[in-house]
Amino acid sequence: MEVILYIGVLLAYFAVMIMIGIRNSRSSKSVQGFVLGGRSVGPWLTAFAYGTSYFSAVIFIGYAGQFGWNFGVAATWIGIGNAILGSLLAWAVLGRRTRVMTQQLDSATMPDYFGKRFSDKRLKTAASVIIFIFLIPYTASLYKGLGSLFAMAFAIPYWVCILIMAAVTAVYVLIGGYMATVWNDFIQGIIMLFGIVVIVAAVLASKGGFTQAITELSQISENGMQGAYTSFFGPDLYGLVMVVILTSLGTWGLPQMVQKFYSIKSESSIRTGMVVSTVFALVVAGGCYFLGGFGRLFAEDASAGFDTIVPTMLRESLPAVLIALVLILVVSASMSTLSSLVMSSSSTITLDLIKGARKKELSHTTQMVLIRVFVAVFIAVSAVIAIVYDAFKLSFIAQMMGVSWGALAGAFLAPYLYSLYWKKTTKVSCWVCFAFGVLTSIAALVISLSSASLPASFTESFLYKYVFGSSIYVGAWTMLIGFLIVPLVSLFTKKPETEHLDKIFRPFTQMTDAVETAVEGYLTKPHVSTAQRPSESEDETEE
Repeated sequence: MEVILYIGVLLAYFAVMIMIGIRNSRSSKSVQGFVLGGRSVGPWLTAFAYGTSYFSAVIFIGYAGQFGWNFGVAATWIGIGNAILGSLLAWAVLGRRTRVMTQQLDSATMPDYFGKRFSDKRLKTAASVIIFIFLIPYTASLYKGLGSLFAMAFAIPYWVCILIMAAVTAVYVLIGGYMATVWNDFIQGIIMLFGIVVIVAAVLASKGGFTQAITELSQISENGMQGAYTSFFGPDLYGLVMVVILTSLGTWGLPQMVQKFYSIKSESSIRTGMVVSTVFALVVAGGCYFLGGFGRLFAEDASAGFDTIVPTMLRESLPAVLIALVLILVVSASMSTLSSLVMSSSSTITLDLIKGARKKELSHTTQMVLIRVFVAVFIAVSAVIAIVYDAFKLSFIAQMMGVSWGALAGAFLAPYLYSLYWKKTTKVSCWVCFAFGVLTSIAALVISLSSASLPASFTESFLYKYVFGSSIYVGAWTMLIGFLIVPLVSLFTKKPETEHLDKIFRPFTQMTDAVETAVEGYLTKPHVSTAQRPSESEDETEE
């Protein structure tokens, strides 16, 4: 009976997703419409698209279990960091600048932005290659955790779950393009908001409520310190800070996240989108990590893997109806992020690599065909990688997934942010940051794969313990060092052409000039103070 309920709910959900794709098929006739929704997407849709692309099933199943196990309820700080740094400040700092600058440059992708901003087609090609290499394993990671959850509900093979989800995502993206994606993201976001609140409440209720659950968790000790997992910052403050930096600041340099600002309808929509996106992140990410903090009450150890912790919590505490809700929540989180990633990847390959490499202009029809072909290819390849990883337990794939986020954000974040605000950012600094981000991430992967054969003098060193000992540490430090690389290299390399910069920064210069003119006019205009102006009663007395 329960299996029938699960299947019925999933079929209804998949039908709605496909119907939305069909309803938005008209908006996907042009390249701009398919990739950016014609730059006419409202703030609510954009905010939900940003949030659902940000938080996938990896967070709910994998990261919530892993970081909740490691940090206890202090893992909630990760969700708070995602909301404030990854959403609120990201919208405030990047939102308007990104929209205006990309319109000035007529760019639809991040590689195209870099190429036109620095007048270097090779820079665009390099950015495209980095995205192509590192987004595929990142996309494959979205399927992590689905296997154990679906096995719990249906007892069906992992590969069947992956193929079903990949097929449904491919159908609605191929038919409806970006608008189908954002509308589905909106529905998926509502499910995620509602679902996480209900699930957290149900799990805590199964342990006698919040107070009782906290009391039980406080009895668990770490290295002889009782109450470590209920303390304010948990047992590992350094690790917690690194996770917050990577998962929050990292979104500023991810192409699938930044691209959401390209499509928003107007500058006035930025403020609304910022508020909605922040609340969404606070509820979903904060709720996920808060839930994961109680994982030790349901699992004695993590020997079976961190991905099994949250499913174990759910199996022991939720009735069948709520398990069905969890299935929809996890599938929603995975499909929303998957659709965003494949849209970003396919548009980058078509518009930046193939179109940029050809001397002859690609026809509109050819571009549309290629984009759709690569959407299908990216979904298929990521599904195959996920199936192969599970079947053969290829650890290097999982480790490469871990460095993907750090490589992308480490390469793009600093040059992208500086180029939006600082005219003196040079293309050489951009090249150096690209190289540093990629090479550091690859070095970290190699060190991780060969950790068993490394000399003890290195594995016990400060550098290994606090930098190369974890892909999270490497990613966070790579991003932070990028903020030093770009200004330092820019100071000693050839500056961009002034005429080109004046053109693309003109909207911001015009606004500054208008404000300065208004202030200057107000200050120079003769005024009569209230103290100097005679009152009506005084006028009447004088008369």
